[in-house]
Formats: sequence, structure tokens, C-alpha cells
Amino acid sequence: MKRFKAIIKNLAFQVLLAIIAGVCLGHFYPALGVKMEIIGNGFISIIKVFIAPIIFLTITLGIAGIGDVKKVGRIGAKSLLYFEIVTTFALLLGILMAHIIEPGKIDMSMLSAKDATKYIKQADVPFDWLQFLLSNLTLQVLIVGLIFGVVLTFVKRKAKMMSALKFSSDLVFKALKLVMYLAPLGAFGGIAYAVGKFGLASLVPLGKLMLTMYITMALFIFLILGSILRFYKLSIWKFLKNIKEEILLVLATSSSEPAMPGLMLKLEGMGCSKPVVGLVVPTGYSFNLDGTSIYLSMAVLFIAQLYNVPLSVGEMVSVLGILMLTSKGAAGVTGSGFVVLASTLTAIHTIPVEGLAFLLGVDKFMSEARAITNIIGNGVATIVIAKSEKDKVVLD
Repeated sequence: MKRFKAIIKNLAFQVLLAIIAGVCLGHFYPALGVKMEIIGNGFISIIKVFIAPIIFLTITLGIAGIGDVKKVGRIGAKSLLYFEIVTTFALLLGILMAHIIEPGKIDMSMLSAKDATKYIKQADVPFDWLQFLLSNLTLQVLIVGLIFGVVLTFVKRKAKMMSALKFSSDLVFKALKLVMYLAPLGAFGGIAYAVGKFGLASLVPLGKLMLTMYITMALFIFLILGSILRFYKLSIWKFLKNIKEEILLVLATSSSEPAMPGLMLKLEGMGCSKPVVGLVVPTGYSFNLDGTSIYLSMAVLFIAQLYNVPLSVGEMVSVLGILMLTSKGAAGVTGSGFVVLASTLTAIHTIPVEGLAFLLGVDKFMSEARAITNIIGNGVATIVIAKSEKDKVVLD
């Protein structure tokens, strides 16, 4: 009886029940399910309020606590190098799996194209890194926190300021803990809207692409990320078990942002130091998008296959090179991966940008896989950098 009560009180179990209830509502009462969008969006909006202060406080306290600016620079440099290497592996895996399985070889009559004009028009505008920075609040807060933390290390009497920041940090995380009790409601609203709007049948036309993408991302998580953790004598299964609440939250909301604060807390609980968590996780949300990288590379080949556009080895290398650059901007552009994908197709020229229309209907259902892979990838990245800094990371 006690065990049963413990299971009911478990947040992950509550979120899972909420997802099931949302699927049922969206399927049997689609009109009502679509109206639940306000609940899911409301929860995400509340969580987003916490992201900026948590990033700022975590980075500032971590850096000021170290008092070693060289160490901060070292962590940042190692993180960016790791991001580039691992996301390149993700791009390569996406291209390889799309080439082997050929998900684009499907019956065109089954597809119902939607208007992708707005994405095509946005793709005509060259990617602007300055605009990317100005429109990305996470990076802005990261930079401000980094500068403030470094300045604080040179202040002689910083004890009072550190104490005030620590007090503020404790308040923010206590408030976050209370808000997380609303996670089942957010999950219910998000999944009810998705199923109510698109319907379960919308998965059928592009099922092959979705299946290929889910298989590829599973391979990436358990083979590539699993091997990385195994190198440090850690288990990917134990890590996934530790962040199961965050994964379920991402699954329901199709966004990794609501899970960022919880992920940061969990990583600190595993033994990763504050400065590592504060630097790697927010930066990774913009530059370490493993799931998005897989999606972009696979989507490019899918559209090429859809229009029977053969790609030579040289063109495949060009696709990889372009995606290595454009994928890094996926988090800071309106429309996320779609606009970046449109920009990539425009740069390649040989693949019709109009092919984006065939992805719009099921993008919602592929976004869950992207977001889950992204958050897992950022968690593993944090552990790797923490281990390189001699932190004692333990996965129970």
C-alpha cells in the first residue's frame, strides 16, 4: 500500500497519466483537445520566466565561487569543441540512415501539402549571427552572467553580494519546485492539443520518415552518447532514469526549454559543479542540438528523395558542411528548425525548398524526438565537461 501511494505521488507517474489522458481527450473529443492548448502554453510560459534568472544566478555564483577566470575560459573552450564534434556525428548519422532506409521513397498522393511560403520567404534572408544573438535571450543572459561573475571575482569584499545572490538563488529554486507540481497539467494540455489538432491518422502518411528518425535518434542516444558515458564508466540507462521527469515533460510539451531548470538541478545533484552546469547547459541549448542536427540532415535527404533529386558525394559533403554552420543557429531563429532547413535548401539550390510543405503536417510529432535527444545530449555534454574538470559525478 505504501509503495502504491509512493508511485501515485511520483511526478513522473503523474505526468505519464496526464499524457495518456491528453491523448484520449484529443482523440475522442478533438475540438475540446485543441482548446487545451492554452493550458500547455501557459505552463511553458511560466517555466520560461525561471530560465533567465536561473542561468544568471547559476553562472554568476559558480564563476565567482571559483575565482579563477582561466578555468572559466577552459570550460567554455572545451564545451564548444565537444559540441562541434558530437553534432557533426549527429549530422553524419542522419545522412547515413536516410541514405540507407530512403524514407523519401513514398507515394506522393498520400501527402497533403500545406503552405510553406512563409518559411521559403524567410530562407531568402541571409543568416545573421548578430540578429541570432540579439534574439536569443538564453545567450544574452549567459553573456551577462559570465561578465558579472568574472567582475565579481575581482571585488575584494564580495561576501555580501555572494550572500544576496545565494539567497535569491534559493528563492528561485523553491518557487520552481512549487511550479513543477503543475507539470502534469502542462503535459495534459500539450498532448491533448497535438492529438486534437492533427489526429492520430496524421502519423500515417509520413510514418516511414518518423520511424526512421526515431530509430536514428535512439541509435545516437544509446550508441554514441552511451559510448561516451561508458568511457567514463557511467551508464546511459542510469542517466536516463535520473532525468525521466524531464524527458516526460519534453515529450508532452515538444520543447526542451521547460525541462532546462530541472535538468540543471539534476546535474548538480549528480555531482557536476555549478560553473560547469551554468556554462554548458545554456550554451548547449543553442550550440549542441544533437536531435535537431539529425532532423535537419535527414529532412534534406528526405526532400531530395521525394523529388527524385540524386546527390553526388560532393553534394553530400556540401550538405554536411552547410548544416554544420546552419544547425548552430536553429535555436535562435523564429520557426526554429524549419527556417534553418529552408535556409540550407536555399543554399544547396538543387533541392526544391517547396518540399518543406510535406513536412509541416507531422513536424509536431517529430519535434518531441528532436527535443528529447537535445536535452539528453546536453546532459551528457555537461557530465563529460564535469568529468574533465575532475568533478565526482555519480549516477544512482
